[in-house]
Amino acid sequence: MSTHLSVNLNKVALVRNTRHLGIPSVTHAATLCLQAGAQGVTVHPRPDERHIRASDVADLSELMRAWPDREYNIEGNPLQNLMGFVRQFKPHQATFVPDGEDQLTSDHGWNPATDSDKLLPLIAETRALGVRVSLFMDAEPSHMAWAKSVGADRVELYTEPFAAAWGTSTQSAQLERFAKAAQAALDAGLGVNAGHDLNRANLTAFLKQVPGVQEVSIGHALIADALELGYSATVADYLQCIADTNIDLP
Repeated sequence: MSTHLSVNLNKVALVRNTRHLGIPSVTHAATLCLQAGAQGVTVHPRPDERHIRASDVADLSELMRAWPDREYNIEGNPLQNLMGFVRQFKPHQATFVPDGEDQLTSDHGWNPATDSDKLLPLIAETRALGVRVSLFMDAEPSHMAWAKSVGADRVELYTEPFAAAWGTSTQSAQLERFAKAAQAALDAGLGVNAGHDLNRANLTAFLKQVPGVQEVSIGHALIADALELGYSATVADYLQCIADTNIDLP
């Protein structure tokens, strides 16, 4: 099975929220991306609803009933508003992200030294609901066994450091770092996701080097591309980037 593409719809909602006209539609964007072959959609509803709103989470949950072979991923901080959505909608996957309420975007992973006690009961509850748990993690190989120990099913490697190094002298070192982290996750019995600033330029190289990536979640770059190319052509391009890696996952 090849790496799956999950389209993060936050930026569609961000544009929609600048006016009171309901356009662009988050659910229509999701439909077009799914029709183009995306294997899932992702939303990150923050407490201030600056992009995705609670009503979007509900509308997308209803939409995804018509796409039983695709996945719905809701991400956010389980210590803020995420758990209410998980309990109500039971998505296929919940990605736990340690964001502050006023944080512009996700920029770090969970800390094994401080976060075990707060995560253990929430991970257990989420899994008991039948929802897969992915922990947003920095690409530190030594952290992967911890993620497994607190009950996670997968980790999502925070890929901004790789994206920032793209085209620089540190690109190879960052790829090696992420490859080691992914292998450590696989060795610990975890699935591997990845996301943050992946784009059409760097995605293929990342997947060729980093083993076992089951899902990439891409929002900002994909929606920016879609402004120029349209959703269908953009999703097709990203799927081709994935196909070009020739990865065959079990």
